[in-house]
Amino acid sequence: MKARRRNEHARPSTPVTRGRRSKHPRNRTVFVAIIVAQLIFNHGAFAAGAPDASDIIRKAWDHWRGITSYSKISMTIHRPDWERAMTMRVWTEGENRSLVRVTAPKKDAGNGTLLIEKSMWTYSPKINRIIKVPSSMMSQSWMGSDFTNNDVARSNDILDQYDHTLLEQYESEGKVVYVIEATPHEDASVVWGKEILHVREDHIVIAHDFHDQDGELVKGMRTLATAEMGGRTIATRQRMQKANSEGEWTQIDVSEAQYDVDLDKQLFSHSNLRNPRE
Repeated sequence: MKARRRNEHARPSTPVTRGRRSKHPRNRTVFVAIIVAQLIFNHGAFAAGAPDASDIIRKAWDHWRGITSYSKISMTIHRPDWERAMTMRVWTEGENRSLVRVTAPKKDAGNGTLLIEKSMWTYSPKINRIIKVPSSMMSQSWMGSDFTNNDVARSNDILDQYDHTLLEQYESEGKVVYVIEATPHEDASVVWGKEILHVREDHIVIAHDFHDQDGELVKGMRTLATAEMGGRTIATRQRMQKANSEGEWTQIDVSEAQYDVDLDKQLFSHSNLRNPRE
């Protein structure tokens, strides 16, 4: 396999031609030098004019959350032989505080997830207990969906524990889309080997693929609809789907979104997680 890769990137061999040699070999050398210089210049011009990949990711996350935010969403978990749906209310403050509370169906109502800094807790009315989620469980499924605890908590890891590289950019529906590869730092405690994001120039993530440590695609998120809510254009329908599995996916639909709202100081607390006062 390694030999094959080297061959794919090797310089193609120069064909043998018959006939007279060029009387002006210097002209040929000058021509090649001009081409090489032009390629170097074009690459440098692109690099100099390209936006910063980390800045693109941060602006997308800030656009998604705002300074503070409140939203109502529904989540549909689809499997080949069953489907279930639930509705939730979500609050966020800055980069490190979020609260998710299930409102329906009745059997799940009251279940909550609280994130403060790097710590996460869940609450279930059935057992009337607040349980701290260990960091080793942050990558596990939330409520049986294809979203992880990190996804639901809107983790900041991709900003803090990854390096970002702009791979390319293209145009879609009249807007520029940036393709960014996010690779974790060597000492990062994350599960993914890399993540590939397609971020539109208006800060909407239209695609987000998750790869394991071997580079294999595990799952991918796609934005299926956008709309203006809360004074900004946001993704209103997103679907997370397992790789090579058309029948297994989880879809998020946003029915209401508000940004930069006033939030009670006690909103992100254990007492409010157990006894809602919002």
